[in-house]
Amino acid sequence: MEKRGTLREIAREFLRLGFVAYGGPAAHIAMMEERFVRQRAWVTRERFVDLVGAVNLLPGPSSTELAIYLGEIRGGVAGLIVAGVCFILPAAVLVVALAWAYVRFGAVPQVAGLLFGIKPVVLALIAQAIWNLGRTALKSAALAILAMSVVALAAWGVHALLLLIGAGILWMIIGAGRSLAKTRAAVVGMISTGAAGVGGAVGAVPVFLYFLKIGALLFGSGYVLLAVLRADLVAKLHWLSDAQLLDAIAVSQATPGPFFTVATFIGYLLAGWRGAALATLGMFLPAFVYVGATAGFLPKLRKSPVASAFLDGVNAAAVALMAFVGWQFARAALVNVPAVVLAIASVVLVFRYKTNSAWLVLGGAIAGILLHALRII
Repeated sequence: MEKRGTLREIAREFLRLGFVAYGGPAAHIAMMEERFVRQRAWVTRERFVDLVGAVNLLPGPSSTELAIYLGEIRGGVAGLIVAGVCFILPAAVLVVALAWAYVRFGAVPQVAGLLFGIKPVVLALIAQAIWNLGRTALKSAALAILAMSVVALAAWGVHALLLLIGAGILWMIIGAGRSLAKTRAAVVGMISTGAAGVGGAVGAVPVFLYFLKIGALLFGSGYVLLAVLRADLVAKLHWLSDAQLLDAIAVSQATPGPFFTVATFIGYLLAGWRGAALATLGMFLPAFVYVGATAGFLPKLRKSPVASAFLDGVNAAAVALMAFVGWQFARAALVNVPAVVLAIASVVLVFRYKTNSAWLVLGGAIAGILLHALRII
């Protein structure tokens, strides 16, 4: 059984993480693995891998759900709430401040240099996490082959949720040594982009209900979220213009923490401070409910040979999908020689010198801003 900690400790750790967690879910998972497995030993690597597999099966923001799980393990229900709130809060505050500036001055600050410097650092952190988690999740050559198959199918365009559940069921069948007569995959249908019940004038309550639906039903990455938001808010409801949505995306990428705080920015545009608060609450509330409902159930799965085999398959697929995201991220980040140099330096600092991720992110941001100011990029 994992050792319990104080709520102050949990708050301190996740506030710190919330201020430096750039780069999206894969990078956030990498930072949590570094901090809570290798540095603080809150959980074993095996337990951490199980949590990564679990959050990939849940709707909503996966890295936020992972933070909430870790908080529950360390501090029970109170820790669950404290960890989630502290991880979300820094990004939400920064985003709403930028939304205020955007509404007041009509533009978002220039963030090109900041993002340029951070992306190669994030790439190195993702590579380190894939290496560490892969050694735990890929326990055999067969699991490694399964993971490679998942990467190939992901590149072919198969949905991540189907790959996770399919890998789990396949490995469960193999691990059990018998065919499963009845396998019912109770998968929530892919989110429909209609916004039933969210019509009329845009107010704080409709904004809350819309983002509550998104948080409760959306499977997939931030890319899926962007497609849904454009289909709903731009094309169907006409709440936003394409330019406003792109600015919301730029702000959410330029701030640390969960990408899903894009809801905070949009909520402010649509209904001011109240809209920002309720949009954030609606987007993240389901994550707390899902984790609270499943946290006590997950450890029991490992005691069942069949369920344990399912988890092994899901975990292998989760690491494979993380590698696929890392590859996509590399293609977007390594656009010129300075980016490649920053990436190589980050890899050396991460793997050879075990440099703390917070310092790496800060150094990358400063390097990117300087390169942009000097017009090298």
